[in-house]
Amino acid sequence: MSARLAAAFAQGRPALVCFVTAGDPSPGATPAILDALVAGGADVIELGMPFTDPMADGPAIQAANLRALGAGTTTAHILAIASGFRARHPHVPLVLMGYANPMTIRGSQWFADEAAKAGVDGVICVDIPPEEDAELGPALRAQGLSLIRLATPTTDAARLPAVLDGSSGFLYYVSVAGITGKQSAALASIEHAVARFKQTTDLPIAVGFGVRTPEQAGPIARVADGVVVGSAIVDLVGMHGAEAAGPVQALVRELAHAVHHARSVPA
Repeated sequence: MSARLAAAFAQGRPALVCFVTAGDPSPGATPAILDALVAGGADVIELGMPFTDPMADGPAIQAANLRALGAGTTTAHILAIASGFRARHPHVPLVLMGYANPMTIRGSQWFADEAAKAGVDGVICVDIPPEEDAELGPALRAQGLSLIRLATPTTDAARLPAVLDGSSGFLYYVSVAGITGKQSAALASIEHAVARFKQTTDLPIAVGFGVRTPEQAGPIARVADGVVVGSAIVDLVGMHGAEAAGPVQALVRELAHAVHHARSVPA
C-alpha cells in the first residue's frame, strides 16, 4: 500500500476523500481546483480520467467528462496534472479513477509506469472486475500502486474475497446500487455493510455515492474510515468553471469539518 494512503487513514479520525474530473473545465484550470481541495481539508484526492462512456456515473460527472473531453483533455494532460500536484503537495495521496479503455489502450505496463512517475498512489478502475485482474492489477502492483476496488450492497460473503484479493489502499464501498450522485443510502445499511466488511479485511472502508452535504457526510464518518464526495464538488465546477476554486474550497472545508469531527459530536 502507498505510504501516503496509509497515512491518510491513520490519523485517528475519518478521512475525507474528494473527487474531481481532470480537465474540467480545462486542463489548465484543474490544478487550482485540486489545490482548493487540499486547502479545504481533503485527505485523499481522486482525479477522474474523462471517458466517453462513464457508465457508473450520473448526470453531474457525465457532464464533467464531456466538458473535459471537449476541452481536449488527454491522458498526457492528466499525467502532467498529477505530476504537478505531486510537486506542490508531496504528502497528499492522489488516486486516478476511471475506466479501463484509457488505462489500458497503450498497455497496462505503460500506464502503471507513467502513473508511478507522476506520483500517483493508487488507481480505481470501475469496469475491470476482479476476475480480470490480470488486465491491470499486476502492472500496478509492480510499481507499488494500490489497486482500489469497489464493493456494493450486492457484494455478499461469497463475492467479497475476490474483491479483496490483490486490492490495497482502501475498500471503496458504493453505498447504493446505481449511478453516482442520484440517491443516498440509509445510514443503518451503511453501518451494517461496514461492520460486515471489517470482519473480513483490515483495509480502511471509505463510503461514497450519493454523499453531497456535511449533514450526510458526518453521520457516515461515525461508522466508516472515510467518506467520498464527488458529484457535489463536480457540480460546483460546472457552475463556476475556471472560477470554481473558491466555492470548491468553501464546500470542502465544511465537509472536512463534518467528517473530521464526526466522532466527537453526539449522535
